[in-house]
Amino acid sequence: MADPAGAHGITVRNAVVSDVPHIQRLCEPYVGRRILLGKDLVTLYGDVQEFQIALGPDGVPIGCGALHVMWDDLAEIRTLALDENWVRKGVGHRLLDSLEAAARRLEIGRLFCLTFEVDFFEKHDYLNVGDEGLVSPEVYAELVRSTDEGVAEFLDLARVKPNTLGNSRMLKQLPPL
Repeated sequence: MADPAGAHGITVRNAVVSDVPHIQRLCEPYVGRRILLGKDLVTLYGDVQEFQIALGPDGVPIGCGALHVMWDDLAEIRTLALDENWVRKGVGHRLLDSLEAAARRLEIGRLFCLTFEVDFFEKHDYLNVGDEGLVSPEVYAELVRSTDEGVAEFLDLARVKPNTLGNSRMLKQLPPL
């Protein structure tokens, strides 16, 4: 879904396969600083339908973010990354608003993220929930079967702890449409 051009001529749309190299390019600086988990190209291609892309006025991708559904009422905002020249110019807010709208269309009731950017997410009404359980023990037992690294990170499994040490768990209750 296209987002009308806003400030600075930025548009947000669903990703297509030709965006995958741009997603990888946008994420690389954050992976290098251990802010995002690194993903192989094969994984990014497999997940392309989860991504939205922010395009600059010249049509070049300047930001990305993904919505990953985890359960019947829970999804994760993941891989939110911006070209560093576009940080603090409203692009991240546009992407997050668009991802939240997609979650509402899917009838998702709660969104969470694991982030170092607490202030940014607090501006969008996410609450820092620490280590409190976000899912029931029954749902946890189902999710722990997933091979997805983001799910493992969400569940706080030891195998991903070195990549995420110090980030915050944040949750937002979405109003129904």
